[in-house]
Amino acid sequence: MTTDVVIVGAGGMGREMYGVIRLLNAVPPAGPRWRVLGFVDDYPTESNVALVARLGVPFLGPTRWLAGQPTTTQVALGVGQPRLRRETDQAIVGYGLPAAVLVHPAAEIGPDCVFQEGLFAAGGARVTTNVILGRHVHLNQNCTIGHDVTLGDYVSVNPLAAVSGYCRLADEVLVGTTAAVLPQLTVGGAAIVGAGACVTKDVPAGVVVTGVPARPMGQSATDARHRGSPAGRGPAR
Repeated sequence: MTTDVVIVGAGGMGREMYGVIRLLNAVPPAGPRWRVLGFVDDYPTESNVALVARLGVPFLGPTRWLAGQPTTTQVALGVGQPRLRRETDQAIVGYGLPAAVLVHPAAEIGPDCVFQEGLFAAGGARVTTNVILGRHVHLNQNCTIGHDVTLGDYVSVNPLAAVSGYCRLADEVLVGTTAAVLPQLTVGGAAIVGAGACVTKDVPAGVVVTGVPARPMGQSATDARHRGSPAGRGPAR
């Protein structure tokens, strides 16, 4: 059975999702599972539209193109930044279309794991056992998620990052490339763990931590926006 899917976001993450879909369609013996109708994006750049065209897939227009699509059509949310992913999801959820679950053939979801709509697991991502993954979690290339971990909605774990056992990451957390979160720690909502950081103690919500060991360096943009800081002003994109 083939399912129609529209990729939301013409940038790099959306195009990576298209690559995973192509690989999934090539896995025998089931044959093609997905038919990509095209890409939608409210803020496309000329270069991204050109790159989509090079893939041989149509650019369909803004997200309102999804209006009226049958509920059998699914959406793949190709938005890399957690806050923008949440905002985009909230903007399109009214169309009533389910979110696709895309797991690269070379990724692994272990036993006794639970995940919600919109999971994206790139090549080499590894999830061990008794892990809970929230809505629209993104697990990027070669990251690892240890046992008994909970990731909230819209969490991103970037390439080569490691989240150790018994950790709890709240909604919209971003774990940067090659970062490590040591066992039994909590990372609060919308916090950012910088690339290469080693988290050795709990991280409060909305805080950016960097370094080894990781230390606070300021507020995330999401937390600043909630507090009325100029860093959080301007239109959501």
